[in-house]
Amino acid sequence: MKESWLSGDPYEYYMGRWSKRVAELFLDWLSPRSGLRWLDVGCGSGALSEAIIDKCNPEIVTCIDQSEGFVGTTRKRLGVKAKCKVGNALSLPLEASSIDITVSGLVLNFIPEPGKALEEMRRVTIQGGTVALYIWDYAGIMEFLNYFWDVAVELNPNASNLHEGHRFPESNAEELHTIFHHAGFSEVETDPIEIATKFTDFEDYWRPFLGGQGPAPLYVSNLGESERIELMDALMQRLPIKEDSSILLSARAWAVKGLV
Repeated sequence: MKESWLSGDPYEYYMGRWSKRVAELFLDWLSPRSGLRWLDVGCGSGALSEAIIDKCNPEIVTCIDQSEGFVGTTRKRLGVKAKCKVGNALSLPLEASSIDITVSGLVLNFIPEPGKALEEMRRVTIQGGTVALYIWDYAGIMEFLNYFWDVAVELNPNASNLHEGHRFPESNAEELHTIFHHAGFSEVETDPIEIATKFTDFEDYWRPFLGGQGPAPLYVSNLGESERIELMDALMQRLPIKEDSSILLSARAWAVKGLV
């Protein structure tokens, strides 16, 4: 099954609403000064870049993503407040030492050569500048996804290799610290960012999985109708649905930063 990250609107409903909350807490943790030149690598639908503009008083924000669909969504979202470009994290279309602070949200584990991507981020960042990012704790506290995949694998053991908790066991603080250290950054720090993911009812939980964007929605889109219904029914039985129909789950991201 080929990964699908092409369009901003379905992603926004699936993951973007949680990405925005994590982005704001991430920037609070970074606590940057005003007037910096920012680069957002793998900008997606623009949640992190929008938070930078709203909270950090940047001189300029450059947003890069390899998906034209995502870049279009971000350009529409941010307008003239940011420079939006199609580009690859392994070969950033920027001059060396042209950025004060380079960030990336929820992307590193999907890049085939993360070490090379970090080298590129370091290349375009000034000496003494910061490179920082965050990724979901897929193998740990990521309840709304883990409930989905645990049930999917019970119904179809062949889905085990698609389970993001199995695919990304290295999505933790120790591995992030190690890869930043190997990439040559100094003063490397890691911290958890935890949020509550509250769904008003089962429909609010289930519908984002029907958008086809990301591993779990793409898995659902490849199921037959009876298989989808079976998965939906099993999730309804498994999820901790409260008396008011709401579902309250926890999610955690790991943040890391280092100096060039």
